[in-house]
Amino acid sequence: MEDIFVARVMSSSLHTVTPDTLVEDAAQDMLDNEIGSVVVIDDDNRLEGILTTTDFVRIVAEQKPKDQTPVSKYMSSDVVTASAQDSIRDAADVMVERGFHHIPVVDEDEGVIGMVTTSDLAGYLSRVQSPSPE
Repeated sequence: MEDIFVARVMSSSLHTVTPDTLVEDAAQDMLDNEIGSVVVIDDDNRLEGILTTTDFVRIVAEQKPKDQTPVSKYMSSDVVTASAQDSIRDAADVMVERGFHHIPVVDEDEGVIGMVTTSDLAGYLSRVQSPSPE
């Protein structure tokens, strides 16, 4: 894995905005393109920042006055899940194919028992394939 460089796996199809782009427009771009972030650049294509779905969570939480909308209005209800016995390869394949970053792990008897994320998979790959120096 040491001979595989970032350039080989990176996505070069970027969605960019400028610092004066309205958050509503950035959010619509992210929804339309099913992406989790936009890169903020200046007029010379220099990095100014990044706006992610996590930032939108903060924006909603800090909204004044508070919006009294229940989660049920926006939640996904047709949820793809994994079981604890599924292979991580199968979980990773689903995540890549569907553009997911999280998959709830369910047990037939106990209900929801966990969550597997892209960060979990990347951490596992980092430790197993080529342990990082501590």
